[in-house]
Amino acid sequence: MKKEETIDYHIKTCWHSISRIYNQQAQKEGITASMGFVLINIHSTEGTAATKIAPMMGLESRSLTRILKSMEERKLILKQPDELDRRSVRIFLTDLGKQKKVVAVKTIKEFNEKVRNALTEKEMTNFFSLFDKLHRVIDLIQK
Repeated sequence: MKKEETIDYHIKTCWHSISRIYNQQAQKEGITASMGFVLINIHSTEGTAATKIAPMMGLESRSLTRILKSMEERKLILKQPDELDRRSVRIFLTDLGKQKKVVAVKTIKEFNEKVRNALTEKEMTNFFSLFDKLHRVIDLIQK
């Protein structure tokens, strides 16, 4: 089987292209695409438990720890003990973090709008149906 005939090849190359777009935009803002994804997963007013962020993003907690440390150094986030559970840490956005989150959300929305404008409603329905099936197959493989 040629690589161009494999499913994972197309998913991976497409994601790398999308990632480059996001990283170029993020770089203009002085952050990385990974930081942008973290920003959009933190509640703007209530903050988010640090333990909840990695699973939302499909990351290992070790990877998230490095990203959060860098974000804290850049003054994008603040870490505070959870008021209800002192063993837990909540992540809050600083004013700068909130500004960068707005840019990250805008970047994602613009990309998605361009893709949606290029596809028919049927193609969009088929796309989501296909990925739903892929996720189910992946879940079966992982069991």
